[in-house]
Amino acid sequence: MTSKQRSNAGQGTVSGTGWLRAYVGTYAPKGQGIYRIDVDVANGFTSEASLVAATPRPSWLAFDETQRILYAVNEVSAFNGEPTGSVSAFAVDVASGGLQPINRMSSGGTIPVHLGLHPSGRFMLVANYGSGSVAVLPLAADGSLLDAIDVKLDADACGDTPCQPGPDHAVKAPPGSFAVSDHDAPHAHMAAFDPSGRFAIVNDLGLDRSIVWRFDERSGTLSQPRSVSASAGAGPRHFVFHPNGRWFYSINEEASTIAFMVWDEASGTLTPQDEVQTLPPSFAGTSFASEILLSPDGRTLYGLNRLHDSIAIFTLDAQGRPQLIGEEWTRGSYPRSASIDPSGRLMLVCNERSDHITAFRIDEGTLHFMGQYAACPSPVVLAFAAA
Repeated sequence: MTSKQRSNAGQGTVSGTGWLRAYVGTYAPKGQGIYRIDVDVANGFTSEASLVAATPRPSWLAFDETQRILYAVNEVSAFNGEPTGSVSAFAVDVASGGLQPINRMSSGGTIPVHLGLHPSGRFMLVANYGSGSVAVLPLAADGSLLDAIDVKLDADACGDTPCQPGPDHAVKAPPGSFAVSDHDAPHAHMAAFDPSGRFAIVNDLGLDRSIVWRFDERSGTLSQPRSVSASAGAGPRHFVFHPNGRWFYSINEEASTIAFMVWDEASGTLTPQDEVQTLPPSFAGTSFASEILLSPDGRTLYGLNRLHDSIAIFTLDAQGRPQLIGEEWTRGSYPRSASIDPSGRLMLVCNERSDHITAFRIDEGTLHFMGQYAACPSPVVLAFAAA
């Protein structure tokens, strides 16, 4: 790469043919923290990953609205001698792409795996997988993290009787599946606000439930939980909202399915509509679904399959129901997550067990491998930096 190209990459420019940068969270012991890669939207990678922040097990990343602060969960069960996970904040050096630590705080529970930012930029939700809880952390004006202002247990979402874990085996899993994972207790796998910011939604894998909490922006507290059940043993993992704000898609880790629901913003209610497989109809055996993505134009839905090592591709009908139209091999092992660049032309896939990231060109929803790999130790999540 020429000096001019390298300079442009450092600026994080996002355009149909421009340079941008991406930050990658990794798992220990191979991964040592957060790495950076430079990317050409048209041609793929321009560099292998370089370590820019040493921090333990940063398994989820998210930028603030200004793209000047990067937040990471630290997927650990102890911090400062206490039985809790943590969340870290970093300032982004726009010129160099480096990360400067701001602070690190308790996540309000153990083994945090996901975070979501409020539309106002004043609060963060953290899903604590180990303790089966969701925490609300206020954010200071400078982007630093403050102590959790509220923590709620997923098990309390069923009223006077605590919610109970689902069965080990998913009833809608493929034949011969042994995709069994953590139905021993509540396990919050994702927490994010709805588009209005008036509700917080938590997917709990162990309880087979999507939980909706009403959020009070004045106090930063959660209340009035209601929940909707997934199919038995499904293991809800991650979810996405359609740009229309009404269609909601949740990927189930153990059933390898996507649940389609309709969201009512006025009442904070999810109503199930359909559930479709992310694997080919002929598939038999074990696979674990991991990530779900929507194209920026809202026309194409993608689901990742670990062990099958594929990306399922869906179109959406007029009512929002997903229709499986194909699949693409990830060219790696155990794809834990993927990200689409802001232009909608490029998808990067984190192949955790093969220690690399692969690049795909997006053409009207279909995926075309670009013949490009970026070496990275145990990559698990990737966040694009926009200009």
